[in-house]
Amino acid sequence: MQIDIKGRNVPVTDEIRSHAERRLRKVAQQVSDLARLEIEIFEERNPSIADRQVAEATLYLKGVTLRAHDSSPKMLHSLNLMVDDLARQVKRHRDKLRHRRDRLGLGQHAVASRAMRHRSEIADLGSAS
Repeated sequence: MQIDIKGRNVPVTDEIRSHAERRLRKVAQQVSDLARLEIEIFEERNPSIADRQVAEATLYLKGVTLRAHDSSPKMLHSLNLMVDDLARQVKRHRDKLRHRRDRLGLGQHAVASRAMRHRSEIADLGSAS
C-alpha cells in the first residue's frame, strides 16, 4: 500500500510519519499492494474549537473509496482515531466482499466442494462405461 502524508500549513515530522506507518501496518496487510492512501493533517484556524488538530484519510481501493476524518487536541491522538476508523471500514468492506463471494458460490469452500463433485462425476462416468 502506498502512503502519502501531506500537511496543510503543518510540518509533517518524521515522528508523525513513522507513527502513521506503524499504526497502518494492520490495514496495509488487509488491502491490495496497489491501494493508495492519502493522509492530510492540518490545524483548525478557529481558536474556539477545542479539537483543533485534524487528520483526514482517503483510501483508494479497486472499485471503492474509503474516507476517515477525526480531530482532537493532539495530532497523534487524531491520527490514532482516524486509523481506527479506517481499519473498521476496511474490515467491514472485506467482510462484505467475503459474504458476497460466499453467497454467489465463489468462496474457497464452495470452489473446493464443486471440484470434489466434479471429480466424483468423472469417476462415476468412468466406471459406467
